[in-house]
Amino acid sequence: MNQIHPPTHPESSTNTKNSDRPGTAGWPLVLASLPLILFLLLPLVGLLFRVSSTMLSSSLKERQVIEAMSLSFSTTLTTVCLTVLFGTPVAYLLARKNFFGRTLLDALIDMPLVLPPAVAGVALLIAFGRRGFLGPILGGAEIPFTRTAVVLAQLFVASPYYIKSAASGFANINRELEQAAAVDGATRSQAFRTIIVPLSLPSIIGGIVMTWARALGEFGATIIFAGNFPGRTQTMPLAIYIGFEIDLQIALVLAVILLSISFLVLAIVKGVLGRQLSPL
Repeated sequence: MNQIHPPTHPESSTNTKNSDRPGTAGWPLVLASLPLILFLLLPLVGLLFRVSSTMLSSSLKERQVIEAMSLSFSTTLTTVCLTVLFGTPVAYLLARKNFFGRTLLDALIDMPLVLPPAVAGVALLIAFGRRGFLGPILGGAEIPFTRTAVVLAQLFVASPYYIKSAASGFANINRELEQAAAVDGATRSQAFRTIIVPLSLPSIIGGIVMTWARALGEFGATIIFAGNFPGRTQTMPLAIYIGFEIDLQIALVLAVILLSISFLVLAIVKGVLGRQLSPL
């Protein structure tokens, strides 16, 4: 018997493609979206036009700006290295292993993403302060209001971005590739280095970039746990905060720098890696 095939409609694919284009029927939706788009866009444009090139070049020579930028970049680099070192095993554990308490661990990793930064700062202070419950274990070591406190605050709020992104990359790897490597005599560590990491590299890079950007913009936990001491714990966001009381020009310049960095980070993640980074 001859099979009966349903009639094809070549125009259906064309209509589907055309439906994605903002035609006449789509203008009401565009107009309805315009208020929120302008609300998000105008403050950023206003900030960029408020800072001239002369103001930018002169402020970049200020000692406070140089110290804040140097501290921010050095501490965030340390934060990223610690996150990759200690976060990769956690990401692999969440992605590839089923164990009792996995849901609880996953929720714990998500907690800093929804926790108010001020609460995170208070919690870190209670934990690592001289009178905190870890104080006796630390032997009286001064952690709060030091550069170490800046790193710990950044690590607490930013590390989940890397862990979630890397875990997504690890989970998407076909386990048959690992089994084939094992048949060829590769150990688990060799399979991890030669198969899992290369195939998960886009997710790993995306997580690193997002972690670095979040650490760079950290404010709430840092000001409570590390304080706002110029040259010691004053990062760029903290310098912006104090700049509104002392020197508005410095605050505006640092705000534009952070805005430019944020745009660059989003361009990298969304434009270059966005197709392969599902969680972002």
